[in-house]
Amino acid sequence: MTKSAIARTAKPSRKTASRKTVSREAAPGKKAARKAASKSPTKSPGGKLPEWNLADLYTAIDAPEITRDLDRIDTECAAFEADYKGKLAEETAKPGGGAWLAGAVKRYEAIDDLAGRLGSYAGLVHAGDSVDPAISKFYGDVSERITAASVHLLFFGLELNRIDDGVIEQAMQTPELGHYRPWIEDSRKDKPYQLEDRVEQLFHEKSQTGYGAFNRLFDQTIAGLRFKLGGKELAIEPTLTMLQDRAPAKRKAAGQALAKTFKANERTFALITNTLAKDKEISDRWRGFQDIADSRHLNNRVEREVVDALVSSVRSAYPRLSHRYYQLKAKWFGKKKLAHWDRNAPLPFAPTGTIPWSDAQDMVLTAYGAFSPDMANIAKRFFTDRWIDAPVRPGKAPGAFSHPTTPSAHPYVLMNYQGKPRDVMTLAHELGHGVHQVLAARNGALMAPTPLTLAETASVFGEMLTFKRLLSQTRSAKQRQALLAGKVEDMINTVVRQIAFYSFERAVHTERRHGELTAQRLGELWLSVQTESLGPAIEIKPGYENFWMYIPHFIHSPFYVYAYAFGDCLVNSLYAVYENAQEGFAERYLAMLAAGGTKHYSELLKPFGLDAKDPAFWDGGLSVISGMIDELEAME
Repeated sequence: MTKSAIARTAKPSRKTASRKTVSREAAPGKKAARKAASKSPTKSPGGKLPEWNLADLYTAIDAPEITRDLDRIDTECAAFEADYKGKLAEETAKPGGGAWLAGAVKRYEAIDDLAGRLGSYAGLVHAGDSVDPAISKFYGDVSERITAASVHLLFFGLELNRIDDGVIEQAMQTPELGHYRPWIEDSRKDKPYQLEDRVEQLFHEKSQTGYGAFNRLFDQTIAGLRFKLGGKELAIEPTLTMLQDRAPAKRKAAGQALAKTFKANERTFALITNTLAKDKEISDRWRGFQDIADSRHLNNRVEREVVDALVSSVRSAYPRLSHRYYQLKAKWFGKKKLAHWDRNAPLPFAPTGTIPWSDAQDMVLTAYGAFSPDMANIAKRFFTDRWIDAPVRPGKAPGAFSHPTTPSAHPYVLMNYQGKPRDVMTLAHELGHGVHQVLAARNGALMAPTPLTLAETASVFGEMLTFKRLLSQTRSAKQRQALLAGKVEDMINTVVRQIAFYSFERAVHTERRHGELTAQRLGELWLSVQTESLGPAIEIKPGYENFWMYIPHFIHSPFYVYAYAFGDCLVNSLYAVYENAQEGFAERYLAMLAAGGTKHYSELLKPFGLDAKDPAFWDGGLSVISGMIDELEAME
């Protein structure tokens, strides 16, 4: 249960609402796999797009350094177990025990960093092309090797948590061990839920053939789906993009094509969903978690009552947010209702054309620079040092994410850039993550990771900076209306839609405790939460009942989605503090990001006078969205 980067792979921080899914075609073969480490820019709409240079991790999937480091992981994990297993409580209680335990933690951290480098490289290469057989084998083999080696480390977190409170507190008075106090105290919060050593080992080893295998099955299945449109067979990424086409007929055709292919594959996705929900239920039951989402809350270091208050506030706000906005949008299209495939249709008054990559880069860096030159300088490295993979490619992973890799390296950003205004906001979002990850890396492999709630704060704040910058430069009333409407749509996707996703997950996992759910029943639950959240102005057509199938968070990170709403509402409050008192704010903000996982979110928010436990806190964040809709209505 000890939190670390060991066996970490490139699973995203993705916004499923507007960051889409995958474009995958025929596998390019092993030759392409060997080129995965370093690629030249690719031509795409809007100019040349950068492809990441993974050589900062390893030069190729068959590089001798990978074999060397995998062997090194095996050796060091076994040696670590031989040197420390069964000794932690006794040795820590002795004079000088703090320094002795600090030496053990440092060794553990070094192994963690190396495992993070290997796992991250394998995950990123696989994200670049998940259908190439050579890459898939490499990804699976590396994951298995790291999992097998790290079995030798399982004892460490378990024994660490069994040390007497007084003994560990005394040991942490030693400066070398005191440095790791945040990580140790954080780890010991897992103590009530950890199991006997052999059971923990079984859970760990079986993950490769359990949830890990079904995660891979989902990725490979969604990658292989094809959707018939206009005589062509498209992958899911360009098909979902068609839902934002200006031509109504194309949006309708895309919506129907998605529905048809999803229907043909519903049994496979229902099996994946049922299996993973049951797997989680077994784990939760053995560990003693009471609520189906408690393990996620523990991982996020956020209290259940705080999340419940957020969910309650958002659901009660549906009528004045999404319901009201979609009524307004339907009116702009001259209709009483919009079909579900028109929900993200371009606004009639929105500017047309493609935004070149260079313009998107300038927009984000200028916005970041106006807030903090230091922030812009960090973000600029993603462009100059080729830490971004931007083009749509056959076989490439869904949506967008920023993966932190490991502190001895640097983050990488994946996008599927197509020159849309939302793509610019996606770039701002992921670079917010990237800046956060660069700053937090200074805390080392054990204390750099940040709970999802605060991780999404950094990304959403990056979006807000970019949006506010563009809004301040807009002189045309129609352009201002388009910008405001686009931002409202993004915020609804981030807040309303994600809480609806959370409600869907809660319903699925609750019912799964009493038996399997058919694809039909999953569709009924999906339609229930979607009808509630979207409101009467969105007409749900036949086929939409299976649109739950392509949301990767349900598979890779159960109950992840509320973190987006948490982050968005928090950023709204945070930005209000910034607008009211800008002096010194940027320094405090960057210090918050640099803290990584060393402080609880409540402690990090104190310098800004914010308290997420205050019942009025969430309503204040939601009122920002409502206020933007007020302004849009006033423009009519």
